[in-house]
Amino acid sequence: MTLQHFRFGSDLRRTLGSFTCILRLSLLLLPVALAAAPIRIGEVEPLTGKEAAFGQSSHQGIVLAVEEINARGGVLGRRLELVTHDNQSRPGDTATITKKLITRDRVVAVVNGGTSNQCTESAPICQHARIPLVATTATNPPLTEMGNYVFRTCFTDTFQGAVLARFAHDTLKARRVALLTSVSSAFSVGLSRAFRDAFIALGGEIVGEQRYAEGDKDFRAQLTAIRGLKPDAIAAMGYYTEGALICRQARDLGLSCPLVSGDGWEAPELVQIGGAAVNGTFYSSHFSAESTEPAAQAFVQKYRHRFDGATPDSLAALSYDAMLILADALHRAGTTDGPAVRDALAATKAFPGITGRTTIDPRRDASKPATIIAVESGRFRLLQSIEP
Repeated sequence: MTLQHFRFGSDLRRTLGSFTCILRLSLLLLPVALAAAPIRIGEVEPLTGKEAAFGQSSHQGIVLAVEEINARGGVLGRRLELVTHDNQSRPGDTATITKKLITRDRVVAVVNGGTSNQCTESAPICQHARIPLVATTATNPPLTEMGNYVFRTCFTDTFQGAVLARFAHDTLKARRVALLTSVSSAFSVGLSRAFRDAFIALGGEIVGEQRYAEGDKDFRAQLTAIRGLKPDAIAAMGYYTEGALICRQARDLGLSCPLVSGDGWEAPELVQIGGAAVNGTFYSSHFSAESTEPAAQAFVQKYRHRFDGATPDSLAALSYDAMLILADALHRAGTTDGPAVRDALAATKAFPGITGRTTIDPRRDASKPATIIAVESGRFRLLQSIEP
């Protein structure tokens, strides 16, 4: 063997030895690298389009919660990574986005804001993939019937409708109420049904029901028909975009009776579009920044500091709570495995949140209080709170 061969063999042995050391070190560090990988949470919101006010508030509430959770060390020793997509308030987009979040982004759970219609697009996809879905603001009761991986952290329209019916009957002293319902909205149809059933049970009378579709801008024909019925109040169940126009046109037609609605009116745009016509109206909600509870006031201050002085609405508070509830479930599950996280979410009891203590019931709905908000001089005032 020549000297050159000897040196080549020695070099080869040293090279292989170094490679082996690197490989062993990599294998030792692999569990640490995996443990440090972020936990990816998918978020679907209407950040633009018709329901943008809903999506933007919800997103900011989730962002604030994720930042606080990560500042405390994350969950299971790992930070949370929020993967957010905009469905642009368009039908069909939520389903496409949810599929991408699960198959491409590999999220361990999906948080869905926006409307009930949007959440019903993501529910069957999450159910099939065994990925928990947490709906933050979808109140339509049938949502959680779509599967045992589908949860909500807000109250349902069954409860909200009963709250509004009792408020109209007991506080407004209304005995004859006319309904105005959007037939293209699961939220509006469900809330009108719940209100009707509860109001009649209290001894009240539904004198008539007029219908419209999402996106309509002229409600004069429906309101003229309602005016002829001389109701004590109008229950206009829908979202703020149509609600503001309904108020303006009702006042133009000389209808001076109170208008009531559900949490779909929760947006600054209600006043921006409706102006003085929305004064003297009422809607049910999940939270008020006027709450005197210390936790609520601390949240309001944190939110204002983080988002340039903005005041949080109920959607921001609900989404903040939803993210904390999901993080708590991940912690209790001890893993990001879908079935284990699902079981932990289902076992949530009396979780202390900004919107009240949340218990997930056997239907995977949230039992929690509601508030009545009055619109006065262009401002949203807390009128009363109703426990379940």
